[in-house]
Amino acid sequence: MATKALEARFRHMSVHDENDGYDRSHLQKIKINDDVSKADKHRSPDFKRGAEDKSKKVTLQARHPLSVVITSTSDAEFKAEDRDAGDVKTRSMATKTTASKLAQSGSSQSSSLARLALTATLPERPKAAVTEEHHVPLITQPSPKAWHLGMFEIGKPLGKGKFGRVYLARERDTGFVCALKVLHKNEIQQGRVEKQVAREIEIQSNLRHPNVLRLFGHFHDKKRIFLILEYAGKGELYKHLQKADRFPEWKAAQYMSQMASALKYLHQKHVIHRDIKPENILVGLHGELKMSDFGWSVHAPSGRRLTQCGTLDYLPPEMVDPKRCDKPYDEKVDLWSLGVLMYEFIVGRAPFEDTPAITQRRIARADMTIPSFVSLEAQDLIKKVSLHSFPKTVSIPILTMVQLLVLDSARRISLDKLQQHPWILKHCQKAGSQEES
Repeated sequence: MATKALEARFRHMSVHDENDGYDRSHLQKIKINDDVSKADKHRSPDFKRGAEDKSKKVTLQARHPLSVVITSTSDAEFKAEDRDAGDVKTRSMATKTTASKLAQSGSSQSSSLARLALTATLPERPKAAVTEEHHVPLITQPSPKAWHLGMFEIGKPLGKGKFGRVYLARERDTGFVCALKVLHKNEIQQGRVEKQVAREIEIQSNLRHPNVLRLFGHFHDKKRIFLILEYAGKGELYKHLQKADRFPEWKAAQYMSQMASALKYLHQKHVIHRDIKPENILVGLHGELKMSDFGWSVHAPSGRRLTQCGTLDYLPPEMVDPKRCDKPYDEKVDLWSLGVLMYEFIVGRAPFEDTPAITQRRIARADMTIPSFVSLEAQDLIKKVSLHSFPKTVSIPILTMVQLLVLDSARRISLDKLQQHPWILKHCQKAGSQEES
């Protein structure tokens, strides 16, 4: 009869949080039909509302007083929990003291009671249990974003390439404006440039420079590959050059300084671009240049390559000269292309432009002429100029006599020296002083 009465009493009891502030030494009985326990009277109103809301969803369970609480509760709940944490610590210390006294009595009954008291208060710790109760917010590692076409609003076309088109786009969630380059897989397979596209994605996605176009990400479907690119608001540099016919020297010098900075960064990363030309350079919203189209680029830590690639008008002698093209080349091929680009900026056309066969022969001999309207400082940077060409008023020591369009790649001017060339400093320092004023 006593056992049945005890079981009936247990059926009418509910388990509440040990931190509710009541005296556990008397083991007060709490009926399940109470809406709010007596201990909840000491809690804040915010905590009561939270407890009532939770009770509608799930029955409260016994929780270890020292276990980690991982939840997303409000600030008011955190404060209420912190106030009650002291009571838990006090009760825990009192229980340990009682157990210690019982253990010292030496009797087996006392030892059993001590173990029972500790077990009742400190059951076997779960994995999350620690020595003190801390409220740790749940932190989940962000998973890589799975891009798809439905996440973008597609705008006007920005350009057309050999294997696809580039469109203005905007991400729907953030409103971030970008350019979406769409490549068709069947055209890539027909052109046998699968490795080229993969290399372009791998190289460009790892580059971070203000004069290099960013590649934010990529994704694909059954028929197409999509590249999420930085949006260069003023379009292709080639169209700006066509419209202007040729750039004034001050603008050409500033563009050359930016290109030298970008190339210096690439070469430090052991990346050779191998296809520098106006069509592969974009202009940002603030007029800054953005080197793009890394389809022919290569990561060459050894610094030596053999592949013949790029656009003929911009290829260096070591690639087109039959006597030299079987030998490996290095990143200095980009310096030659930079010299061709500088000439085109100032003159309005490429220096070796002709039929393919004649162009190849002229490049192999560095056969070119520089118009008289080009300043002597600019001529000195492009190609070595005879000392007799300089008037007596020109101070010869300021000139470097190290140029870009030199047949021997080892004698081409370095990017560091290029940035310190008098022609570059003259126009870039003047632009800087104008911006400051």
